[in-house]
Amino acid sequence: MTEFATASDGIRIAYERQGEGPPVVLVHGFGSSKEQNWKSTGWYGSLTEAGYSVLAMDNRGHGESNKPHDPLLYHHDRMAQDVATVMDAAGIAAASYVGYSMGGLIGLRFLNQFPDRMIRLALGGVGETYLRGPRVSDPERRDVIADALLTDDRDSITDPRARMFREFSEQKGKDRLALAACMRAMTGPLPLATLQTFSKPILVVDGDQDFIAGASGPFAAIFPHGSAAIVPGRDHMSTVGARPTRQAVVDFLKG
Repeated sequence: MTEFATASDGIRIAYERQGEGPPVVLVHGFGSSKEQNWKSTGWYGSLTEAGYSVLAMDNRGHGESNKPHDPLLYHHDRMAQDVATVMDAAGIAAASYVGYSMGGLIGLRFLNQFPDRMIRLALGGVGETYLRGPRVSDPERRDVIADALLTDDRDSITDPRARMFREFSEQKGKDRLALAACMRAMTGPLPLATLQTFSKPILVVDGDQDFIAGASGPFAAIFPHGSAAIVPGRDHMSTVGARPTRQAVVDFLKG
């Protein structure tokens, strides 16, 4: 059953809980939702069967959460605060965190802001390009994608990545104006020196065909307690639904 928490700026954030046991917070990627990213791909089942409870949320601008059209409302630090708001509403002081793509970027911001509230961090769809680019969050790239989300002329979109995002945004229930605002606010990377201070266990798992995220190993290597997993034959869009991805995360959560 969907529940709602209200952020400090009045945005209502949708979330749901399933299972019993230690909590795992699930934060989805850009343009997706708790249903599409996690429930329909088997994550709820895999985690609850492994003895965990699930706390899955819809980021602002996505799913059942409010969808403002102002880019100023989408900075990743603000979205990390939404995670804390949802955890507060669910009565959870600290939890392990699994984030995919944008959800992983938010996870790094959450760990930086609320280190005592995170037990372990699993990042999917985030990898070596976070360190060296090219990144979707680079200003010129995010503007191209945001423009593609807004244009009335789909045939004018020549950038393959922008076309991919546009097609994804046209699925039922998605708000292209909200997603364009979120894309324009896509936040750049934290400084390397900050990342190297993260002392929590961190798993980085990416598909070997994910050229958006890049390789998992070099990114995991910068963390004091980082580890990496590689999912064969999967790209950025398909890694999240792969059974080996779920298994790598469950094994990581068990320590």
